[in-house]
Amino acid sequence: MARLFGTDGVRGIANEELTPLLAMQLGQAGAYVLTKEQKHKPTIMVGCDTRASGDMLANALMAGACSVGANCVYVGVVPTPAVAYLTRKYMMDAGVVISASHNPVEFNGIKFFDADGFKLPDAMEDEIEYHIRNNMADIQFPLGPGVGRVKTRLDAKDAYINHSVRAVSVDLSGLKIVVDCAEGASFYTNVEALEKAGATVVPIHNHPDGSNINANCGSTHMEELQARVVYEKAAVGLAFDGDADRLLAVDEQGHVVDGDQIMAIIGLHMKEQGKLKGDTIVSTVMSNLGFSLMCQEKGISLERTTVGDRYVLERMKEIGASLGGEQSGHIIFLDENTTGDGLLSALHLLQVMVESGKPLSELAGVMEVLPQALVNAPVANHKKEKYMEYPEISEAIKALEEKFAGEGRVLIRPSGTEPLVRVMIEGKDQKVITEEAQKLATLIQDVMF
Repeated sequence: MARLFGTDGVRGIANEELTPLLAMQLGQAGAYVLTKEQKHKPTIMVGCDTRASGDMLANALMAGACSVGANCVYVGVVPTPAVAYLTRKYMMDAGVVISASHNPVEFNGIKFFDADGFKLPDAMEDEIEYHIRNNMADIQFPLGPGVGRVKTRLDAKDAYINHSVRAVSVDLSGLKIVVDCAEGASFYTNVEALEKAGATVVPIHNHPDGSNINANCGSTHMEELQARVVYEKAAVGLAFDGDADRLLAVDEQGHVVDGDQIMAIIGLHMKEQGKLKGDTIVSTVMSNLGFSLMCQEKGISLERTTVGDRYVLERMKEIGASLGGEQSGHIIFLDENTTGDGLLSALHLLQVMVESGKPLSELAGVMEVLPQALVNAPVANHKKEKYMEYPEISEAIKALEEKFAGEGRVLIRPSGTEPLVRVMIEGKDQKVITEEAQKLATLIQDVMF
């Protein structure tokens, strides 16, 4: 049986794979595992993004948590990093976010944070899953006044805004910024924070209706933002995803600036100010080779992990790093928050622009982005981890690795959150690597269909 938890919590199509029953069970088992050592009645913070299914799943999860004796504080629609921060600020015993991040509206997800605002280690997720598969046989359910209660606190998001603006002190007066909120959780917090810092904000896709999250907008669909930045003659465009834990940017000329480039810009600035702990940045194997070359040239040590911001975070904690993230825009500032934070990333990037006096296009030139091709092969979710068991696929991958040896690299991996196998090839010729990536992705799809 496939593992319930992926790289970023439990994900699936809401009301089909991720049902209210499963949400309730996750609430029961999660609350029990996360709070069983507490001597007091535990309290769990719960927030969600703007999907219509969020109310259904949040209420089911909170019912489950209350049934094992935990209280819940519901903070409504807030970014994922807000829940991580607020869980610590208000000394909660755990936090939960109902969100499927950048995925389409029919999906949803449930991810947990511990009392310190960190995502759970695999062993703790496995323990939660054990209790669900064991039908909660080891859990005692309280009666009468022992059951938990739910308190709603919709003002908590303002504490997150205030924290972010205080954490990155920058005056954005005179700076015109186009902000794409992806019809998601950042529609209030991130616009409010940037305006509070003095920016002139042109918000787009900030009218969520429960059905339009990530629909041709946000960090997965940058075209409209690119055009709008040029039209508005703005200094920069900022694109968040549905739960606002990632950021991509657009320079004043309309060119996309990805997570690698953002980390390069901010990391170099932090190093020059003596704020980059260990002169080290933690990233993943998906980072562009140009990022690695920039780090070598500038005296920055680059630590690579497997894909997933949770693994970046684990390595950051191990070595005491202050900056880490992914090409996709999940960037972690561990001195300021415990998970990827799109708002903090935006404020740090804008701070470099203001303090250097340079346009984003010039700052992004600190690294050369070498050609990459990334093609997704849709496969059945239960098969995606087994792609190397098919001889046609394993032989094709080996042939590609031999072809690009010394001139690039080939990286094949199953998605942690979607029914996909991702094919990434890096090399010198964009046309060649795109053709080869497409051929391999088509083969994987055909063979594993």
